[in-house]
Amino acid sequence: MDRRNFLLASTVAALATPEIVLAKSAVAVEELTLAEIAAAFADGRLTSRRLTQMYLDRINSLDRRGPALGAVIEINPQALDIADQLDRERQARGPRGPLHGVPVLIKDNIETADRMMTTAGSLALDGWYAPKDAPLVARLRVGGAIILGKTNLSEWANFRSTHSSSGWSGRGGQTRNPYALNRTPSGSSSGSAVAVSANFCALAVGSETDGSIVSPASVNGIVGLKPTVGLVSRGGIVPISHSQDTAGPLARSVRDAAILLGLMAGPDPADPASAAVGDRFIGDYSRFLDSDGLRGARLGIARRFFAESAPLNGFLDACIATLTRAGATVVDPADLPMHGAAAAAEQEVMLYEFKADLNTYLARLPDRFPVRSLAELIRFNDTHAAREMPLFDQELLRQAQSKGGLDEAAYQDARATCLTATRAGGIDAVLCEHALDALVTLTSGPAWLIDSVNGDSDTGGCSSPAAVAGYPHITVPAGLYRGLPVGLSFFGAAFSEAKLIKLASGFEHTAKGRRVPQFSPSV
Repeated sequence: MDRRNFLLASTVAALATPEIVLAKSAVAVEELTLAEIAAAFADGRLTSRRLTQMYLDRINSLDRRGPALGAVIEINPQALDIADQLDRERQARGPRGPLHGVPVLIKDNIETADRMMTTAGSLALDGWYAPKDAPLVARLRVGGAIILGKTNLSEWANFRSTHSSSGWSGRGGQTRNPYALNRTPSGSSSGSAVAVSANFCALAVGSETDGSIVSPASVNGIVGLKPTVGLVSRGGIVPISHSQDTAGPLARSVRDAAILLGLMAGPDPADPASAAVGDRFIGDYSRFLDSDGLRGARLGIARRFFAESAPLNGFLDACIATLTRAGATVVDPADLPMHGAAAAAEQEVMLYEFKADLNTYLARLPDRFPVRSLAELIRFNDTHAAREMPLFDQELLRQAQSKGGLDEAAYQDARATCLTATRAGGIDAVLCEHALDALVTLTSGPAWLIDSVNGDSDTGGCSSPAAVAGYPHITVPAGLYRGLPVGLSFFGAAFSEAKLIKLASGFEHTAKGRRVPQFSPSV
């Protein structure tokens, strides 16, 4: 057993001492929704402590042992104590809200001011305990959530190598897909998506720069919602690109994702993107849920993302039939006028912004840390190559280090190209041309085989336009394709989360595409 697994197993074992082991609850932990949890709390069938222990037991038996999914990188040693406190508070004063006493897992690039590290999966940040919660975490705590632990991710949110394996980090190893253990979990929010799908929690938080919420949500058969940039504070999150980075919810239902988004979202005066949101924050997105939410909607089908795959287009056709059966009007095709035009410019922007943003982030670390700049991180990886780079290199870090400042024309021109191609010449243009409520297509292809030699394969995906524009994007399970989950995406204009949640909940109600994973070795 390696050091990471030993420490995790020891922590879980310590939490499950004989003094605190409880009788089996009548409530089964699998597929529990927030509504079911609230009902069980209310009638006494469940306590926060018991629910927390149930999730800890499941993590111990399926994440550390059994199929060994590798989704959870660290357990909060205070989780049960916090659950006890929240149980007492519920008895004395009632619940704070829908997340009172509910365990939530957090991606390991989001700071938590507790006895858990924030490392972005890198050994270079081993021992970094943030002095305060990221604003989104602070909001969850105020809402009564229990931060159960940290989840594994693609190291540095998958911005290290052009040949990386999604879901692998130096600290956490390889996370595996619960539908087929030899398949990728995608990334970079790999552990968060797998944990939700495998029922290690009801909810988890991920982050996205381009695809890192919606892609793992799709291939792990759950709901993922990437908000408009600024709706959720970017503070306390290890950065890639300030123009595209955002955290967002992962859940097994649109309702639960909407509730989590409402608690995560809120103003942060220290975040310029948050300040730009103005009065468009909404505290309760669940009020936009509508089982008949597709009726009367106008949806454009973005075909070109999967133009080269006849089988996947056939799967998309079946999804379109579901949309029309539920009352939507479909414009097919409704492709982006500048489809793919921002790809090279986006990479340029991310290289520049990663250098600037990561240097700012690392400079906050105490002097005792070996890395307080991107240049020092590159040297650390070279020095510790046997542990940090046994599978793939760090060419993206080197490319970023070679860039200049954000005042250079190359950066500014690339950013302008990105905005034109994805906003005025992209999403906004096609929505206006066809009077659409949203654009729809498959989120990604099915999960590919894990390949530690060649890295990730490309089975297609639609994440880039909304990611580069900074616009919202939600994916909902659409069913299985050759035994593996595929999601259907809805993306639209800035701050259209309410509309997308309505549409997504209508599709979810009609399609019923979620399938419970069985931890098969392969398909």
